[in-house]
Amino acid sequence: MTSPLRLSTVILPIHRWHDGGRARWQRAEELGFHAAYTYDHLAWRSFRDGPWFGAVPTLTAAASATSRLRLGTLVTSPNFRHPVTLAKELITLDDVSEGRITLGIGAGGIGFDASTLRAPDAEPWTPKERADRFAEFVTLLDQLLREPADLSYAGEFYTATEARNLPGCVQRERLPFAVAATGPRGLRLAARLGQAWVTTGNPKLYESGTPEESVEALRGQIGGLAKACDEAGRDVAELDKVLLTGFTPDFHPVARSGRRPIDSLDGFVDFAGRHAELGFNEIALHWPIPDSDFAADEKLFERIATEAVSQL
Repeated sequence: MTSPLRLSTVILPIHRWHDGGRARWQRAEELGFHAAYTYDHLAWRSFRDGPWFGAVPTLTAAASATSRLRLGTLVTSPNFRHPVTLAKELITLDDVSEGRITLGIGAGGIGFDASTLRAPDAEPWTPKERADRFAEFVTLLDQLLREPADLSYAGEFYTATEARNLPGCVQRERLPFAVAATGPRGLRLAARLGQAWVTTGNPKLYESGTPEESVEALRGQIGGLAKACDEAGRDVAELDKVLLTGFTPDFHPVARSGRRPIDSLDGFVDFAGRHAELGFNEIALHWPIPDSDFAADEKLFERIATEAVSQL
């Protein structure tokens, strides 16, 4: 049985904490969002030349400024993280938030995060190596968070020697993983270790696809997740299914219909309803950012936050 649809938001870490940063996280809680996430990047696309703050310190501050809102990353990746140090930070963050943290985690991609820590002439990771690293990264991180004392591990890419993460997570057995994946290997990883699954849709459709094609692509991804869960001996209904919006054709700044789902309350209700029927039970909207792909009317955004779910 599909759980009721929840709305969440994504607040990019581009604002100084005392100049609008804190206010947005507090407002997200006031508006009743289920969760507020942030990107875990060193920089990102068009925002590279402006302010961009660290995800973990931002979430720690947000945890202290709120009391009910779930918090998390969408998403963390192996591009510049190591499971041992990340586990320590997550346990601390889970403690500060009193158990309100979800770790969104993905394989990462090419770009700033993938190259910043590497030599200029270093070869980029192949798709296979990226998938291999991701699987090992999530597997080790799962163990580190579940087994807080003296864990040793020797893998192809990562090593841990008597790693200690006492007292462990507030959330038992560990904080939840929301695994971002679309391919078979990633979906199998989500089925094995995830408490939620995250997708942005099919990126190949963003520029030239249609909303109808996007819905069919998402239907296929959910079917792949169900197959992976069946192979893992798990009920797919156990996993929350999260759609991170902004990357499907209907959200393109020059949408073919002329209007995006966030351009009207009725438009968003229709969009959310179609995706809830697919099986999604959480939709994450980016907090409006002027002069960007995430530009939107903030008053309408707040109406969507407070009124949309009741109309579904």
